[in-house]
Amino acid sequence: MNAASVVFDPAFAWPVLWAAAAIFALLIAVALWRGLKGWALRALAVMAILAALAGPSIQTEERRPLGDIMVAVVDDSASQTLSDRAAQTEAALADLSRSAEARGLDLRVVRVGDGEDDRGTLAMSALAGALAELPRDRVAGMVMISDGRVHDIDAAPALPAPLHLLQTGRAADWDRRLVITAAPAFAILGEEQAIRLRVEDMGAAPGAARVTLDISIDGDEPSRHEVPLGRDLELPITLRHGGQNVIQLTTPVAEGELTDRNNAAVVAINGVRDRLRVLLVSGEPHPGTRTWRNLLKSDSAVDLVHFTILRPPDKQDGVPVNELSLIAFPTQELFLDKIDEFDLIIFDRYMLRGILPASYLGSVRDYVRAGGAVLIAAGPDFAGVQSLARSPLGEVLPLLPTARLIDAGYLPEVTDLGARHPVTRGLEGFAPEVGWGRWLRQVELAGGGGMTVMSGAEDAPLLVLDRVEEGRVALLASDQAWLWSRGFEGGGPQLELLRRLAHWMMKEPELEEEALTAEAEGGAMTITRRTMDTGARSVTVTGPDGAEVVLPMTEIAPGLFQADYDAPAMGLYRLAEGDTDAVVALGPSAPKEFEATIATREGLAPVIAPMRGGVAVLEDGMPGLRPVAEGRVAAGRGWIGYTPRGAYAVEDLRITPLAPAWLMLLLAAGLAVLAWLWEGRRRSAVRTGA
Repeated sequence: MNAASVVFDPAFAWPVLWAAAAIFALLIAVALWRGLKGWALRALAVMAILAALAGPSIQTEERRPLGDIMVAVVDDSASQTLSDRAAQTEAALADLSRSAEARGLDLRVVRVGDGEDDRGTLAMSALAGALAELPRDRVAGMVMISDGRVHDIDAAPALPAPLHLLQTGRAADWDRRLVITAAPAFAILGEEQAIRLRVEDMGAAPGAARVTLDISIDGDEPSRHEVPLGRDLELPITLRHGGQNVIQLTTPVAEGELTDRNNAAVVAINGVRDRLRVLLVSGEPHPGTRTWRNLLKSDSAVDLVHFTILRPPDKQDGVPVNELSLIAFPTQELFLDKIDEFDLIIFDRYMLRGILPASYLGSVRDYVRAGGAVLIAAGPDFAGVQSLARSPLGEVLPLLPTARLIDAGYLPEVTDLGARHPVTRGLEGFAPEVGWGRWLRQVELAGGGGMTVMSGAEDAPLLVLDRVEEGRVALLASDQAWLWSRGFEGGGPQLELLRRLAHWMMKEPELEEEALTAEAEGGAMTITRRTMDTGARSVTVTGPDGAEVVLPMTEIAPGLFQADYDAPAMGLYRLAEGDTDAVVALGPSAPKEFEATIATREGLAPVIAPMRGGVAVLEDGMPGLRPVAEGRVAAGRGWIGYTPRGAYAVEDLRITPLAPAWLMLLLAAGLAVLAWLWEGRRRSAVRTGA
């Protein structure tokens, strides 16, 4: 196809030509005012001069028409797998391909799936990317085949043509979902917290009034409750242990609903202690007492009660014991009435002096069996007749003294068992460059109870840990740990050892010997198993869909095994290794694609309306294609429109001067001469007639 147009190549800038035209017009006006009869010829001469200076030419183009393009964005996200939406999508795409081909449209198909990091359907970003790669002057229309659940409306590009939605789904679709509206990230152990939730129906729901809600904590047997539908609820919860507590809430699948992927919600709440209450009972004063006190007072979360015996055992002055303190010390309140309020009791070089009756120490024994923790830092007194081992507390000690005191220098060592225990695992890494310094005294212990995690002089037990029914006991057979803090012979990790020891006794989750945990980041999961046993390990991972995967675990340190797992989907995963199990929530329990599953047109309305596009529900049939003029309504009953763009490519270009400049100038001169001659004759005629 050919097209012609007039183009100009002026000899001077257009403002100069317009100024010249104004001057010539003024001169012509003066000639007309003076009655010069040749003003018309002079005007023609001026026009010829201006035309010559403007350089008019005829431009002839040989054009090759370019076909119009229609862009089809096909939603392949997870919500499109519900019901028969995938089949609707493929049928609509096939029909659109046939219609576009019949209309001579070049159909470009862009498929979009789920966005990374659970960002949903990024259809607008996909459309923007497609338009960036296409010539916008050829795009005649755009069609999106989707359920309308698009999660990046803010990324919508400027559209060159109408956009239409071919909406999948059916009018009878309905779904039920469980929504957590508010949940704490952490909670104090023993204090009631509230989780706000709502169970609601969407779409053409059957109209139930109440539904069943199952609540499970850390994968335990769920408790069942009847709750109202469509109302905000508060679920009171009290955490039972420190660390991560995983609460799963589930409502059973109802017949006919689209999916069960949003019927469950998972809340991970970190359990923390409000205040750690520690009772430190010191006997004969020694440098280690300040070490214990500094360690406990350095933690702002620790409430320390320090009970010190300041009277030396060899002082016999006849002063009654109950008159030695300025105020009466509440021993009965501490050791009988409120002993259960303490998280840890430490006896530092304490010996039996009659100050604490046997009934009080019996109360400490019962406190351990009921779930309390006692740590004994033994000095020379522990090997004598006034030893705590000879009190009722001795019934819960893992080992007993032999009455021998080893008074010689030695290097504390971590045993093979200690290398696997969280309290002493990797403790060698905290040693100074010259190695650990020596300790100078140790009480010899005998017996076969507990776990000996450190040994000392003559390879005798130095640090022994034990579980007694529900409680825990630690026995440190030396009062020389303070030498490390003073840097004696290089010192050692005294504060790190005592910190770990205290936290293990207070049952901090990160120091449990037998534990199975997982850390999730994105779709990757790192599973860690801590154990005191030896041998190969493998963990069974059960996904949200019930599928099981068995993963071999690698021992990265003594007693520490790990495995990496790339999860195929978001949701709640159950882990099991031997007798130990755990649950971990990977991402949200209901991915973004399943938060709202009913097909809708409202989300895309702000993008469709400006170019006067439309929405066609595929359940009602596939609409036809129709060309419409730019700016007109582009959709109607049973049809959607596209705007023909008329794009073309210029294959040949010819420019022909409309008139040569010399010819126009000659014409102007001729006209000026004619005007002069005409006016000269008329003047002669006027004189002759006179």
